[in-house]
Amino acid sequence: MGNGAKTLSELGLTARGGREARVTGLAVDSREVRDGHLFAALPGTRVHGGEFIQYALRMGAGAVLTDAEGARIAADELEASDAALVIAEDPRQALAYTAALWFGAQPEVMVAITGTNGKTSVATFVRHIWQELGHSAVNVGTTGVEGDWDAPLAHTTPEPITLHRVLSQAAMAGVTHAAMEASSHGLAQRRLDGVHLRAAGFTNFSQDHLDYHASFEEYFDAKAGLFARVLPDDGVAVINIDDARGVDMAAIASARGQHVLTVGDAEGADICLSAQRFDATGQEIRVVHEGVARQLRLPLIGGFQGENVLLAAGLVIACGAEPEQVFDALPQLRTVRGRMQLAATRENGAAVFVDFAHTPDAIATAIQALRPHVMGRLVAIIGAGGDRDRAKRPLMGQAAAEHADLVIVTDDNPRSEDPAAIRAAVLEGAGDASEVGDRAEAILRGVDALGPGDALLICGKGHESGQTVGDIVYPFDDVEQASVAVAALDGRLP
Repeated sequence: MGNGAKTLSELGLTARGGREARVTGLAVDSREVRDGHLFAALPGTRVHGGEFIQYALRMGAGAVLTDAEGARIAADELEASDAALVIAEDPRQALAYTAALWFGAQPEVMVAITGTNGKTSVATFVRHIWQELGHSAVNVGTTGVEGDWDAPLAHTTPEPITLHRVLSQAAMAGVTHAAMEASSHGLAQRRLDGVHLRAAGFTNFSQDHLDYHASFEEYFDAKAGLFARVLPDDGVAVINIDDARGVDMAAIASARGQHVLTVGDAEGADICLSAQRFDATGQEIRVVHEGVARQLRLPLIGGFQGENVLLAAGLVIACGAEPEQVFDALPQLRTVRGRMQLAATRENGAAVFVDFAHTPDAIATAIQALRPHVMGRLVAIIGAGGDRDRAKRPLMGQAAAEHADLVIVTDDNPRSEDPAAIRAAVLEGAGDASEVGDRAEAILRGVDALGPGDALLICGKGHESGQTVGDIVYPFDDVEQASVAVAALDGRLP
């Protein structure tokens, strides 16, 4: 980790009593501490990291970063040790800056995207455009690190040590451009605060993660932190003003002195999506930018993808690319894995799509967006994850029932909850939907219901390759299951 050792002052830290220490590595898990490491004891939702300072000291920690509460919890152990103690008002933010200084390198050009839905698509489209323009680029988020350098990730926005290790490794591998997803959890916990951004984007805002955030406004404030705190004053804010909260986000960015680039179908938008026309395999869009109108074909399903593509284009333009070259690259974009992805087609022409939609708004948006591409009925399979926001479950069922012709409620990732209880909550809002607990069987039944011109939309898991039941992750891929179901029903299995 890092190169050699660095002093606390080189890492931007001041220890109590002005003590200096040479740091040999960083850790947030006491089990990973080695001799001379700086251990960050952070406040948590269930337990304070200060409880683990004693273990970190036994493992040889040379310095401890925590807040006043953490120092109080481990006062006796710290007093008896030789470790330097750094007390910060916001230790999470301090760790983010420290991790940035420890690892040093980051890709030269970086952007981050926040919003309830669309982050993965926008980040991936930004990466695709950069690659079309000849840059070595990656996107970082829900699907891991993808592009000219790959790595798996456990979280959409990793904790700062992992994040800066990954950014440093990518930069060392020659990656010059990176697009990051900024989750509300990651922003609230200051994980991005050490990242040097040129621009930041806002997609939309609707209900999600109220299991973590105390209120809708707290959830919005967490996302707004990307513009209020992380993006520098001279950065560019690229805002979707079609969303009701886009105007609020633009005001926050303007108050910081950031240049605001607006995207949307409103006539006054800087990048205006003035028209869309849909067909079975994609869409035509008309874009107006700086008084110039362009008509482009996108091989992407769903009207909202037009907005996502233009937000991505705005971010690339915000980082200095020539608009003409950016717009010329858009027809080369391809579907993001698990986002309105065509999984299989039946012999009768009916299509099966897989999408990550797992909020009421995302489900409604996905079904409505698919509708113009479909001549027949639209079948939707939905389910809700366990140990997550419970209030949204009946709303998910309601969204599906309102916009699809046929709804099947099945299991998503039940985790530690009773799957039947989760399904019951979704069914409360889903009217006369069918209930099929086994996800593979639900997909088979959904595919079986398809006539010529119909389409099936499998919502919830998108790119995920496993299903979490209890503490076990079973192999399960919606795209793969859809392909197997189509092959079985059309008599194409080997």
